[in-house]
Amino acid sequence: MTEYFNEMFDGGKVRQPYNGLDGWMREMPSELRAMKQAEAEALFRRIGITFAVYGEGGDPDRLIPFDMFPRVFTQPEWRKLERGIKQRARALNAFLLDVYGRGEIVRAGRIPARLVYQNDAYERAVSGFIPPRGIYSHIVGVDLVRTGPDQFYVLEDNCRTPSGVSYMLENREIMMRMFPQLFRENRIEPVDGYSDALRRTLASVAPAKCDGEPTVAILTPGHFNSAYYEHSFLADLMGVELVEGPDLFCEGGFCWMRTTEGPKKLDVIYRRIDDAFLDPLCFRPDSMLGIPGLMDVYRSGGVSICSAPGAGVADDKAIYTFVPEMVRFYLGEEPLLENVPTWQCAKKDDCKYVLENLSELVVKEVHGSGGYGMLVGPKSTKEQIENFRHKIEDNPENYIAQPTLALSTTPTFVEEGVAPRHVDLRPYCLVGEKVELVPGGLTRVALTEGSLVVNSSQGGGVKDTWVLAE
Repeated sequence: MTEYFNEMFDGGKVRQPYNGLDGWMREMPSELRAMKQAEAEALFRRIGITFAVYGEGGDPDRLIPFDMFPRVFTQPEWRKLERGIKQRARALNAFLLDVYGRGEIVRAGRIPARLVYQNDAYERAVSGFIPPRGIYSHIVGVDLVRTGPDQFYVLEDNCRTPSGVSYMLENREIMMRMFPQLFRENRIEPVDGYSDALRRTLASVAPAKCDGEPTVAILTPGHFNSAYYEHSFLADLMGVELVEGPDLFCEGGFCWMRTTEGPKKLDVIYRRIDDAFLDPLCFRPDSMLGIPGLMDVYRSGGVSICSAPGAGVADDKAIYTFVPEMVRFYLGEEPLLENVPTWQCAKKDDCKYVLENLSELVVKEVHGSGGYGMLVGPKSTKEQIENFRHKIEDNPENYIAQPTLALSTTPTFVEEGVAPRHVDLRPYCLVGEKVELVPGGLTRVALTEGSLVVNSSQGGGVKDTWVLAE
């Protein structure tokens, strides 16, 4: 039977980070816990924190399950993660600048050309273009898992539009409202500086033609998008406009925002829509979400787009295996955070191994996300495994495989009291004039006993993430 690292208990003893929570957990009556849980759900519902899942029937706007038991990191643990995440964000941006330029890493034979230039996420429309400060990915979400006291692995990188930061902020807000005594008794690093840091990051990459204080806006696909709450939430916190495609137009080498006082020049767009829908003159001609001519304005230095079109080639799951090599190639350093060992089904020997060991591996689509399009071998039926085998045989290049990691567990409130559940972590790294991240992140928890899938669309929940101050 697999042993999992319990982040709170070590051989029956409470680990130091959780000393301040042990008594709180034991002394809380079940009636109070039920009342507080109902209070949290009411707050989430009133604030409007929902996520959308379509095509499954029922109410598409679901309340994300919130677990009141925080996850805790010590300051030394966090510093180790922070250094590794910043290193990774710098390397990913160096890679993007390179592959849209001279492609030195490909010329050096460190990454196969086909994985880059034949990748669906590679946008030829920005080839040869250098964005402000040479930065392509301004918000990098790094998904981490823990397997031991000092063992952390990067599960995947998110370089396009990583979502979930609103939950990080609201989880803290709700915990402080419901359990103020915990924050009086424990010194916890704040996360509420994120919106100021994000605004600062976006302003620092204003385009060449910007004079004066840059005007920033968030571009959303609209209220039918699954992360619309987050778009409006961040716009509110930063004090910037939330706009949709029809609110903007391009003219005279600039992007303009329609307002009641007439057109207003827009300098920085934090876009939360996919590349394909940004500009119908450059990408999908049937897009009703984008702005015609936006890419011409972008390339001429009239507006900045964050994250840049084409940034997705860096977070492709086939490219992921080469990120440690990027760190060595561009930074001349050894990676501080390890990748999960990965087999690429595009390679004949790797594919043979994967097909022979499907029942023990986690298999993912190269372009998949949200917990969809994947097989967790040890948790799957023989029929599911055989169905997936045929998919891999039909299109091996579309899949990678990884060992089933023994994800750490943290205490989680369940029907019968408190029980360990598997978790991951997504910190948000901001890359602009400087590279920074707030001390915390989004902890996702697999609420189903034994489950390793933490995605909210697959029944996962969220927790507040504490970093203890020294």
